[in-house]
Amino acid sequence: MEKEDLYSRFVEKNKSAELGGGVAKIEKQHEAGKMTARERIDMLLDKGSFVELDKMMVHRCTNYGMDKNKIPGDGVVSGYGKIDGRQVFVYAYDFTVYGGTLSATNSQKIVKVQTLALKNGAPIIALNDSGGARIQEGVESLTGYASIFYQNTIASGVIPQISAILGPCAGGACYSPAFTDFIFMVKDKSHMFVTGPDVVKTVTHEDVTKEELGGAYTHSSKSGVTHFMSNTEGEVLMGIRELLSFLPSNNMEDAPTPTTTDDIHREEESLESVVPTDPNIPYDIKDIIEPVMDDHYFFEVMTHFAKNAVIGFARLGGKSVGIVANQPAYLAGVLDIDASDKIARFIRFCDCFNIPIVTFEDVPGFLPGCTQEHNGIIRHGAKIVYAYAEATVPKVTLITRKAYGGAYIVMSSKQTGADVNLAYPNAEIAVMGAEGAVNILYRKADEETKKQAIEDYKTNFANPYKAAELGYIDEIILPKQTRFKLIQALDMAHNKMQSNPPKKHGNMPL
Repeated sequence: MEKEDLYSRFVEKNKSAELGGGVAKIEKQHEAGKMTARERIDMLLDKGSFVELDKMMVHRCTNYGMDKNKIPGDGVVSGYGKIDGRQVFVYAYDFTVYGGTLSATNSQKIVKVQTLALKNGAPIIALNDSGGARIQEGVESLTGYASIFYQNTIASGVIPQISAILGPCAGGACYSPAFTDFIFMVKDKSHMFVTGPDVVKTVTHEDVTKEELGGAYTHSSKSGVTHFMSNTEGEVLMGIRELLSFLPSNNMEDAPTPTTTDDIHREEESLESVVPTDPNIPYDIKDIIEPVMDDHYFFEVMTHFAKNAVIGFARLGGKSVGIVANQPAYLAGVLDIDASDKIARFIRFCDCFNIPIVTFEDVPGFLPGCTQEHNGIIRHGAKIVYAYAEATVPKVTLITRKAYGGAYIVMSSKQTGADVNLAYPNAEIAVMGAEGAVNILYRKADEETKKQAIEDYKTNFANPYKAAELGYIDEIILPKQTRFKLIQALDMAHNKMQSNPPKKHGNMPL
């Protein structure tokens, strides 16, 4: 065969592989308001940086006439490329090929890029749009999931793992995203569930839609499975790029440090009036967080879930930080089961990837009631203490107002390992609020005695000075100084060297 013929044959095969399930299937994907696997990768990665692997791979299944229907790539597009010039690995399920179902062959493609990502210390991104395990292959497709899950687990805490759900994601397919660090979903287009609406109706007789059962809103506000909900696929892909800008490529590196023109000495006068004088009046903690950060920018995570807690990424003096905060504007900022899970997992992520943790604290306690107790608030609340105590990254805490009881201890107190603990002059650090304390201590006293006791309690305990006298608070600061004081504290702890006792791993309360 002539060289020209060889080359033209390759070009033809290559074009055929890039068409996936064919023009008709691609048009159907577009009609459903979805991009193809390759279009998604092109939008996600730096232009011209994608290198595709295993483009010609085909399945080996002979059941149900499958041996007569082989499509190059077999329903997964995988490879590597760059985001903002940094190496990443990516795989995308191609819904135009057998509904993006997982086969033994394309699971090998996925495991290959997972292994390469781990070897090379680079993030891996999964773009999910799949009908689940390929039924024609039986147990072979199921074992493909097992191999993927294993790699997810081994890579956990070593390289960032990010999942985007851009279509259906059912059954075993849900668990790979669940292992990853962050999940993105699209409104009305993404669905995740272990069992679909038809099975639910058969087993539990509940009549529920796909959207109600496992849509983006459900998982971002009720279950807490997903971290980001976007309006479009494009938003998801840009969100992934933005998220990665705050993260290191692996656990042995630091996050990128872009130059900033925001003065580290900048004082923010508006902070002097954010926290109300009356401790019972709510305020938005983000009105303290945002003005303090570089360029007033805060990249919030899990915005719609457990709104009594706020988590996310920002930069201080050009360096990435993880933000954990109570939110007085929602449920008075109390800690409950969902908030505990949200905070604890975020702390552990930051600790895995050398990202310092800044905690903004205004917490009246844990949410009381039978529902919380019966569902294990003790177990869930303990996760926060465990995560903070175990974390060896720099930890700075600022008490903006209330720090009561067990919740004070939990939220990165000095004794649970915080490096620097700051407080505003109006901070209240006590076992509980004045009224609650007096009603216990002076249960049988008359109203006048109680009134005087409340004033005495406020004088003695509803301030940061007792804690400062004991060394539990390192410095009391003016609100307008917050930015520079946080940057100073983080700068001091930048070279912190701490390691926990050697062990296989601890037994975290789960």
